[in-house]
Amino acid sequence: MSLQMVLLPVFVQIGLTFFLLLWMVTARTKAIKARETSLRDIAAGQPKYPPQAAQVGNCFSNQFEVPVLFYFLIALELPLRRADLFIVLMSWVFVVTRFAHAGIFVTSNNIQQRSMAWFAGVLVLLAMWLYFALKLLLLI
Repeated sequence: MSLQMVLLPVFVQIGLTFFLLLWMVTARTKAIKARETSLRDIAAGQPKYPPQAAQVGNCFSNQFEVPVLFYFLIALELPLRRADLFIVLMSWVFVVTRFAHAGIFVTSNNIQQRSMAWFAGVLVLLAMWLYFALKLLLLI
């Protein structure tokens, strides 16, 4: 697989993370300007933001949980030259589940739907890791 094909889903996932970061900063700034929260309320690390700003912030923070395992897998696959069509396709499926998860998180925040999107992503990532491990250990 070409480097570009392997890295494109990574760049899209990173794009989602930066989008959420900018949205979070905007939402938090608006909340402070609108006096929905104060600097004193957030100075000690116990943020008291309105629900929408809190949802976007939590969604942004979530991008540093499960996706870290995705980034690490791709970072291992590249120098070991183990990335193939399966990994690229599953990378795209994983990224789609992250977009679905984020979309639910920042809109309805329906826990059942959000959990299903999260779990689907985890299963895809688990399959990717198992595939990688088997290929590497069995020298396939």
